[in-house]
Amino acid sequence: MHGFRQSRQRGELRPTTDRPASETHIGGSPAGTVRRMNTIQLDQSVLVLIDYQTRLMPSMDDGELLIAHAIRLADMAIALGVPVIGTEQNPASLGLNVPSIRSRCGRIVEKTHFDACADGLLDVLASARPKRGADASLDIVIAGCEAHVCLMQTSLGLLRAGHRVWVVAEASGSRLAFNRKQALRRLRQSGAQLVGVEMVAFEWLKDCRHERFKHLLPMLKAAPVSSR
Repeated sequence: MHGFRQSRQRGELRPTTDRPASETHIGGSPAGTVRRMNTIQLDQSVLVLIDYQTRLMPSMDDGELLIAHAIRLADMAIALGVPVIGTEQNPASLGLNVPSIRSRCGRIVEKTHFDACADGLLDVLASARPKRGADASLDIVIAGCEAHVCLMQTSLGLLRAGHRVWVVAEASGSRLAFNRKQALRRLRQSGAQLVGVEMVAFEWLKDCRHERFKHLLPMLKAAPVSSR
């Protein structure tokens, strides 16, 4: 039985002291387990799109598909009032984000650090949801490139800052499939949740009676298909 140990002498159950109280929740469930049962909250969400840049995307594994998924995700975020923030890594060298992504971003964070948090992303997030307060934990839905560099380091920075991080796997990539796989594995082990575009959309909506549900239906049905 979780949370108790049995006395060998008397057979009674006694509470264990192996796990700190801060790591348990109602019923003795580990804190990580409770977090994994959470869903994405619309009014606490910000979408962050990492480095879909003109000189970077042609070298990405299935780059056009990554962009298509990101566009679909951004369009649903905009339709539901979720702020969309983009980042651009050293744009003088790698170019701006592709126009179809850049035009959907309310703010762009230019950066030289691979972790966008080191170049002001945290302040931009706070301003995107001012009613939540500067120190509030947000649901950060994030996707981008390269998965094993800027996406991963930014996601880890967001986790360290206390935010809940939801990585949209199908819109995130690297030049090599191996690097993408390793990045997603490490992010999951670090506490980020791996999700898909439709999973995010339905958790934002929560109910088929949502006033924007019918508006989003065509976007949900128009899922891009890989050419591979």
